[in-house]
Amino acid sequence: MERDEYTDRYVNPYTDFGFKKLFGTEMNKELLISFINSLLSDKEQIRDLTYLNTENLGISEADRKAVFDVYCETDSGEKILVEMQRGQQLFFKERSLYYASFPIQQQGKRDDWDYQLKAVYVIAILNFVFDHTHDGYFHHEVQLTDSKTREVFYDKLTFIYLEMPKFNKKEEELDSMFDKWHGIGLRPNNMENG
Repeated sequence: MERDEYTDRYVNPYTDFGFKKLFGTEMNKELLISFINSLLSDKEQIRDLTYLNTENLGISEADRKAVFDVYCETDSGEKILVEMQRGQQLFFKERSLYYASFPIQQQGKRDDWDYQLKAVYVIAILNFVFDHTHDGYFHHEVQLTDSKTREVFYDKLTFIYLEMPKFNKKEEELDSMFDKWHGIGLRPNNMENG
C-alpha cells in the first residue's frame, strides 16, 4: 500500500499513538503546556508540569481501573487529565466525571488533613458532537454551579469539552493561540488519513 507524503510527515492526533506522541511525551511537554494554556484564563496559566502514571487502579481489586491518555500535575500541584475521544461515546460526560474522581481521591491523606484540594481539570477533545442543542458552540467549560444563582459554587473542578466537528473557523480567521490549536492542529478534517 502506497502512503502519501502527508501521512508520512505528520502525526494524526486523533489516533491513540498520535495523541500520546504529540502530548504525552517529555520531548513535547512544551506543546502540551501551550495547548493547556490556550484553554485556561490568564490567572490560571501553567509554567511547568510533570507527567504522572496514566494507569489508575480502583480502591479495591473489584473496582474498575481507569487508563488516561495524558495525566499530569502542574508546578502548583493541580491535576490535569487530557483525553482524546475519537469515536462517539454515549456516556462520555459520566466517564469524564468518573475519571475526575481519581485525582480527587489521590489527594486524600490519612493523617491530619483539612480536606483542602488542589484544582482538577479534565480536558476532553472530542471528534464527535454530544450537545446537539447549541450548534455553533463547541467549547464547553463546566464547573459546579448553584442552580438558583447560576454562580460558581466550586471552582476547583473544571471540565473542558471541545467538540471539534463544530469548530468551523477558516484559517484566515484564526486569531488567538486557542484558535490556532483548534483550527490547524486539532481540526478533524485536517487528519483524514488516520
